[in-house]
Amino acid sequence: MKNVFFILLLVIATLQCAADNRLLVVAHRGGAGSEPENTLSRIERSIASGVEAVEVDVRQTKDGHIVVFHDATVDAKTNGSGKISEMMLDEVRLLCITDEEGRATSERIPTLDELLALVGGRCKLLIEVKGRGNATTGIEERLIDVIEKHDASSLIAVQSFDIRVLKRLHAKGAAFPLEKLAVFKVPLLPLLFDGSLSRFSPKKQDYISSYNFHKKCLSRSLAKKIRKAGKEVKIWTLYTPDEMPHEIVNGVITDHPELWQ
Repeated sequence: MKNVFFILLLVIATLQCAADNRLLVVAHRGGAGSEPENTLSRIERSIASGVEAVEVDVRQTKDGHIVVFHDATVDAKTNGSGKISEMMLDEVRLLCITDEEGRATSERIPTLDELLALVGGRCKLLIEVKGRGNATTGIEERLIDVIEKHDASSLIAVQSFDIRVLKRLHAKGAAFPLEKLAVFKVPLLPLLFDGSLSRFSPKKQDYISSYNFHKKCLSRSLAKKIRKAGKEVKIWTLYTPDEMPHEIVNGVITDHPELWQ
């Protein structure tokens, strides 16, 4: 009987180890290796291909609606011009996404509400809050409201370069994981470079579940330190498995998730 009990414990431990070391492959901008990025059709194709998780970017319009779009301005990727943060939703809705040659397509900039309705729990979502300062004022509460409306907290994580956004989400009781984006850790100092500088303290920043670094800026020793503190580590933006710097990561964010399947 003791031997059977020991074997059961060994099997459970082995399964848990396998689960802890399983790599999460995240489709960057919905699968940006194929245009157009961050669109409902692109995300639908990624889901249909069997991806486990999709990453998208969100910004806030002048009238407080959350839309799925990467750039601060619409100039490079639509047939319009101007900053998302200075446009009303009705203005954004009139724009057409352009293809690689700059030609207008039938694709429109979706709202986060439309995206969550499309996904319908079929995959995990990693939502990146773009922008800083006034461009993100009030976005935290609106983000929580939309996610709760779709009962999607169990399938969503939110990441940002701006530590203040993550702090505010935590303070408002966000029921989903919060992930810190960074380019690199400053040598010899407890600081991250993320466009500016922010504090890096994995043991004390209990509201952060994962630190997500640029693919060329995460050393094996730093990854081990973060994992030892009970946090996850992801790297961005990889293209092929050949670019994997080392195996001590929990997830990769890639334009070509099909190459990782």
